[in-house]
Amino acid sequence: MEVAANCSLRVKRPLLDPRFEGYKLSLEPLPCYQLELDAAVAEVKLRDDQYTLEHMHAFGMYNYLHCDSWYQDSVYYIDNLGRVMNLTVMLIMFNEELGNPFIIIHSISLLNAEEHSVTTLLLRIEKEELDMKGSGFYVSLEWVTISKKNKDDNKYEIIKRDILRGKSVPHYAAIEPDGKGLMIVSYKSFTFVHVGQDLKENQNENMSKKIKEPLYYWQQTEDDLTVTIRLPEGISKEDIQVQFLPDHINIVLKGQRFLEGKLYSSVDQESSTWIIKENNSLEIFLIKKNEGLTWPELVVGDKQGEFIRDSAQCAAIAERLMHLTSEELNPNPDKEKPPCNAQELEECDIFFEESSSLCRFDGSTLKTTHVVNLGSNQYLFSVIVDPKEMPCFCLRHDVDALLWQPHSSKQDDMWEHIATFNALGYVQASKRDKKFFACAPNYSYAALCECLRRVFIYRQPAPMSTVLYNRKEGRQVGQVAKQQVASLETNDPILGFQATNERLFVLTTKNLFLIKVNTDN
Repeated sequence: MEVAANCSLRVKRPLLDPRFEGYKLSLEPLPCYQLELDAAVAEVKLRDDQYTLEHMHAFGMYNYLHCDSWYQDSVYYIDNLGRVMNLTVMLIMFNEELGNPFIIIHSISLLNAEEHSVTTLLLRIEKEELDMKGSGFYVSLEWVTISKKNKDDNKYEIIKRDILRGKSVPHYAAIEPDGKGLMIVSYKSFTFVHVGQDLKENQNENMSKKIKEPLYYWQQTEDDLTVTIRLPEGISKEDIQVQFLPDHINIVLKGQRFLEGKLYSSVDQESSTWIIKENNSLEIFLIKKNEGLTWPELVVGDKQGEFIRDSAQCAAIAERLMHLTSEELNPNPDKEKPPCNAQELEECDIFFEESSSLCRFDGSTLKTTHVVNLGSNQYLFSVIVDPKEMPCFCLRHDVDALLWQPHSSKQDDMWEHIATFNALGYVQASKRDKKFFACAPNYSYAALCECLRRVFIYRQPAPMSTVLYNRKEGRQVGQVAKQQVASLETNDPILGFQATNERLFVLTTKNLFLIKVNTDN
């Protein structure tokens, strides 16, 4: 059985600047042009039954503005009249029902031996009917390839169709330029599943495991524990044996051992007892010796039971933790029981997705060939630097933001560190309302926008015409990195955001803004 290679990302130290001074706010005006749209942008409206965080990640944060990677200053979007605006469309004779609504994550055009094909990656949020403990949904990535039936016919048909399944919307997913592989950055892993009947069989097998009823249920208070066991038909009191020891329990039903093991803590064996209820269930009452101790498990190492938390107990826990929360953004820290002060924590030092990974999948074997554990290297954004290559992805590395270019042809060094945005990993984390992130294909600047109005631009360090000195060290500063802020004249939410070497395009519901970042030309 082939095992995926365990890889790592190699940082190019010459691209890092440990003496970076930070961004200096520049008040230089940025030329900004506004175009009123004759029809509003076609937005996806989530239904009442599409309520999960994955629905919001996939559809709520969707970037409606797209950039033509072969002609940088051309962008396009779809309006609510169904028109593709500012785009030259090549009509492909293909029309097929592909199931539930989806978004296109990535697509490439291939030409092999004069045979043209298009490979596309589609993302769906699918309902998982028998998921009892999760959100009830899973993420489906469908890898579809369509090609011409024959040279004389312009119609296309599906020639390959594979499905990957996971539990989180991927941060990054792209098909390799030759169409032979796929790379995914995600919080939770993806695996290929069989299409058609095999998929249903796999689902049924997985569901049967998930809906398997727990062997027993248990509850606890500060003083005691209650264990409930559903008895099989035809069992009597004489068929039940329950043995209590100070730190051990043994339950036997009809001569068969049902549950035996070491208890998490000691109990009073003389006061513990059991009864058979009218609903044909066995209830066992254990009296804690250490009152007030909360047991995380009943029997050490046993996973066959299910803990049921009492609502009154939840309320008591919430009350004890109440002083750690506050409805105020910056509460008064001088109170007798001060709540958690937001000023004491920096959002940029918190990572919620510490187990994200970068995986490469082979299109022929449908197996993982390379894995990179990203750890705390937070994913930030992706950008197309070279249209002939895969999209780059940007990760936070310490305080910096590092840009990585995938090279599918280099098996031993598949990801190249090509650029660094100094301190941007730290800076971007302080923007609590950020929505989209981008950078210029030539790495000259990075930019992010908030949900409304404001756009922040962070330029690479550049030589200064005047002499500046570092106040702490007294040395001359040769370069300065500028930060600029543009405020859009609209209250409509930002729906799309794209960066080119010279311009930023910002799409709102009713307007398209163009910010000229490079004013030298």
